[in-house]
Amino acid sequence: MSTLLLIIVAVLGVIVLVQLLKVTELAKVLKNEKPWETTDSENRFHAGLLFLFMFVFFGFSIWLMVSYGDKLLPVAASEHGVATDALLDINHFVITVVFFIVNFILFFFAFRYYKKDGRKATFFTHSNRLELLWTTVPALFLAVIIIYGLNTWNTITAEPAEDAVLIELYSKQFDWTARYPGNDGKLGDYHYTLIDGTNPLGINKSDEGSQDDIIVKGEFHIPVNKDISFVFRSQDVIHSAYMPHFRAQMNTVPGMTTQFHFKPTITTAQMRTNLNNQEFDYILLCNKICGSAHYNMQMNIIVDTEEDYNKWLKEQKTFLSAQL
Repeated sequence: MSTLLLIIVAVLGVIVLVQLLKVTELAKVLKNEKPWETTDSENRFHAGLLFLFMFVFFGFSIWLMVSYGDKLLPVAASEHGVATDALLDINHFVITVVFFIVNFILFFFAFRYYKKDGRKATFFTHSNRLELLWTTVPALFLAVIIIYGLNTWNTITAEPAEDAVLIELYSKQFDWTARYPGNDGKLGDYHYTLIDGTNPLGINKSDEGSQDDIIVKGEFHIPVNKDISFVFRSQDVIHSAYMPHFRAQMNTVPGMTTQFHFKPTITTAQMRTNLNNQEFDYILLCNKICGSAHYNMQMNIIVDTEEDYNKWLKEQKTFLSAQL
């Protein structure tokens, strides 16, 4: 009932305001004034209001940055995640500075050069100084950002360490499966024609290299402070493996393999303590809209100490034992 009364009051307020404006226009007509033409005092008043609004606008923008700036992304938990965040911070800083400078100029010019009788804008067709200024300054900033970005990208996409942990992530609507190599350190052969109800990954059972592979569902484990080299495959459509805490994302494409690597730096137990949340888990998501159950395509990631990781890995069944 109270909501309905508020709506009625708001509607009546708008109606009253409109009628007052009509009365004001009629009064100007009776005084032989033109209500559609603004006076110098009105323009000066509106220019002042606009300049005051600039402070409200900037204040609200700063409040948003302070209140929500640390909520854009979760805590980076990998080496290259920290480097990626540093690159983003520099970009955000440059964008923020430009945002305030450009908007201040817009508000100031609207305040300083409002329309009044006798004022005429200066017209000129070209200025070499201005052309040089707004070409070289953005170019210098862009050059710094691009060089820094390429350096960060090259570091992230460099070859993984020789002792990197190899993991294959296999995607299909709407499921993830992880496969680890066995003692031989190599993933076994596969082919899409071998996919069936008991072999959803299409692994070649006759290949000796696949017999000791380890296949896990629901969650997969990785050791902290070691390079993790991921290989991705897809059975059906394009998916995207997204691990937000590690700043890692890669498309999984049918008919080909893709890959990336990163080094986790914070174990799941440490992150739970840091966040004071014992329910926390790192997560693998699909970041491509791949169908009706896309939202549910996820898999937990457990970052262990190397000792706990090796213990967990030894407890997993091999592909051969699972087939028996």
